[in-house]
Amino acid sequence: MTAYSMSKARFFEGVWEGVIAGDADDSPTPEVEVRVHDKAIQDVGLEPLPDPGSWLLKVPVPTNLLADGVHTFMISESSLGQALGSFSIVAGDAAGEDIRAEMSLLRAELDMLKRSFRRHCRETA
Repeated sequence: MTAYSMSKARFFEGVWEGVIAGDADDSPTPEVEVRVHDKAIQDVGLEPLPDPGSWLLKVPVPTNLLADGVHTFMISESSLGQALGSFSIVAGDAAGEDIRAEMSLLRAELDMLKRSFRRHCRETA
C-alpha cells in the first residue's frame, strides 16, 4: 500500500496548489478528494510532475465560499481514506477566527472519519 504526503505550493488567483508525493517512484496516481462543509469540490486537478511519484494538486476555491466565516478544505486520498492535509479560507471579521478555524478543521476531520468508519462497516459486514 502506498502512502502519500502533501505540501502547500501556493494560493494564487483563487486556486490553491499543493504537491503530492508517493512513498515510491512508481506510486500509482492518488485518488484525491477535496471536501468543504462535507461537500465535494468539483474540478480538482491533478497533474504529474517531472519528479517520479509526484503530482501537482490544483483546488479551485468556489466564489460562493468567499464569504464571512471560516471555510476549511479537507484533502484526502479517497481509495486509502488517508488524510493528506487541509487549508482554511477566513473572511470577514478576524476577531476570534482562530478558534473557529480549529473547530471547522475538527468538524471536517470528524466527517472524514465517520465516512471511513461507515465504509469499513459496510465492507466487513
